[in-house]
Amino acid sequence: MELNLPEELPESCCSSEERKSHQSEKVKNNLTTRLNPIEGQIRGVKGLIERDTYCDDVLTQLSAIQSALNSVGKILLEGHLKSCVLERIQEGDEEVLDEFLVTVKKLMK
Repeated sequence: MELNLPEELPESCCSSEERKSHQSEKVKNNLTTRLNPIEGQIRGVKGLIERDTYCDDVLTQLSAIQSALNSVGKILLEGHLKSCVLERIQEGDEEVLDEFLVTVKKLMK
């Protein structure tokens, strides 16, 4: 699966002092564009539950939402690895590997 990450990566994604992301506007727009329909899908599922929709239909919608969220997560994870993690390793901060592994474990739950 191609993630379609823009060629440009943030200059300094997650500096250890600030722990703040510095995504490019292109990446932010991509993520926001992907998150907007998810937000609508969640409201839709809430409506399905309120209308006593058949459980299997609700579960199917939840599966679609999870898949869309995973897509957003993959984009963020790839950018984080290629910029933040790489930068911190190059600075000699190997603790970032443990942090990254904890993050991956959380994503794989």
